Amino acid sequence: MSRDKYSGSERKLLLAFDVGTTYSGISYRERFPGQETAGGNAKIPSVLYYNKDGRVRAVGAETENDGMDIVAEEENLVKAEWFKLHLRPKRQEFATGTAKIPDLPLNKTVVDVLSDYLKHLNDCAKQYIQEREPTYGSDIWNGKEIEYVLSHPNGWEGPQQALMKQAAEKAGLITTGGRNKITFLTEGEASLNRCIEKGLMSESIRKGEGVIIVDAGGGTLDLSAYAANPDGKTFKEIAEAQCHVKGSIFVTDAAEQHLDKTLRGSKFYRDISEMKRYFDKTTKCSFRDPSDPHYIRFGSARDKEPKYNITAGKLRLEGTDVASFFEPSIKCIVDGVLEQRRTAHKSIASVFLVGGFSASDFLFKRVKETLEAYGLQVFRPDAQVNKVVADGSISFILDHPVRARVTGRAYGASVCVPYQPFNSEHKKRQWQCFEMYSGEMAIPDGFSVILPKNTQVTEAQEFRCTYSRGASNPLFLKTMKKEILCYRGNKTPGLQKYQFMDDDPNNYQEACTVKANLQNIPIPLCFGPKGLYYEIIIDIVLLFGTTELKAQIAWMEDGVEKRGEAEIIYDTDI
Repeated sequence: MSRDKYSGSERKLLLAFDVGTTYSGISYRERFPGQETAGGNAKIPSVLYYNKDGRVRAVGAETENDGMDIVAEEENLVKAEWFKLHLRPKRQEFATGTAKIPDLPLNKTVVDVLSDYLKHLNDCAKQYIQEREPTYGSDIWNGKEIEYVLSHPNGWEGPQQALMKQAAEKAGLITTGGRNKITFLTEGEASLNRCIEKGLMSESIRKGEGVIIVDAGGGTLDLSAYAANPDGKTFKEIAEAQCHVKGSIFVTDAAEQHLDKTLRGSKFYRDISEMKRYFDKTTKCSFRDPSDPHYIRFGSARDKEPKYNITAGKLRLEGTDVASFFEPSIKCIVDGVLEQRRTAHKSIASVFLVGGFSASDFLFKRVKETLEAYGLQVFRPDAQVNKVVADGSISFILDHPVRARVTGRAYGASVCVPYQPFNSEHKKRQWQCFEMYSGEMAIPDGFSVILPKNTQVTEAQEFRCTYSRGASNPLFLKTMKKEILCYRGNKTPGLQKYQFMDDDPNNYQEACTVKANLQNIPIPLCFGPKGLYYEIIIDIVLLFGTTELKAQIAWMEDGVEKRGEAEIIYDTDI
């Protein structure tokens, strides 16, 4: 893919960090400190060791050095792994089933651990750049602007982005009022960008045929559907993005549960952790044919126990058992693809599998065979499938190919609904009626839809809700805090049907709070049945079409609309 030559007057550095559940990468570099091979392997383990004082003892590639396991035992180091999954939303669709996510080290929050890891990635990038760009490299870290892109699973939302930003600040990537900037991007969109950059979009896709990107990673499976715009260069999302916590680590977890069940009573039961490591590094990656047995090496040639299929330090696993460990992930991908095709705004005929888990030949073959029976073409487009997210994040900033996205849920606000005495829904809530300052009777807790679910939204599209409030003292109206709600249920909330939140109370949740200073906005004096009062009426303007939710306030003054800033606050108690 060709780009126009840069014609700006100032240089800045653009870095993308892909922090994965099991492995992480940086857009700029191909080798990390601690990697033995000259070329490295482009990614490092998402693992840290802490000493008893809570300080980082080893991180990334250092954690796989020879003898590190012995050092960890001798020094009583605490291992932090899969820490990314502690960020996941605590909703049922992100439950991990019987798999247990390792606890964070004592007295460490997920922000603490992520911060330590981001600092390491940043230090690695700095070292790499300064070694290879002796003039520019030193200059860029001394006052020049650095723009960071942090990718995250499709299902991560505002609270997760807020916590990631806290970690980036704690790691020193950005500072309040500093020049550096952070942008967030979903892993699904980053993967699409990389496929575009690699020239993998066929002529039929460029003419508008839909494509699903499946980013199969260590922790999550992210599915995103897109179609090209008429220009053939930019894209729009055409179905609600999906995120499932069924990545490759759960194949290993299923193997461990199988070993725990079948080896009870064996004298080698204590070696399950070593068997699990071998399965994760070797068996899982090389598995292809369920008709062939596979062997897990864990001991010496003298170790045997025929009753438990152990001979010469190797445990025999039937291929059908290994295949069963993959089955939940395969089913999840297939079901997710078919669901996206069913709900998409355009027809879909192609599926691209990327991400580290898609390197599994068995996974790819099973997904391909199953989906081709439904008329879908399935491809595994990039030889280096495990680094597409970091590289695709760079394309997001440089090329900006996605111009419209699809909402995954309905958004709205709680409103007071004017009471209608002949409306049956109102009559059964008559006991909730109250008199407003204007003298009008109203019922609280109505849901006013701002943006319906599964709606295509462009980046420039604005959505509004009206904020009005009355008070006897105007000082009470100088600040605004308004909750924006999302509806996650299966009903279709609208102005008439399912208007009241008590119809389905468990599925209305706070998405964020919009906060604004109203000091400079005129507050008119009004007259009601109870006398004089003050009332402020403004619009909250929301932009849902970008990778991060943005807000403003708007009001009329002397016949002219004026705008003001608004802050979005998330509940980060996940």
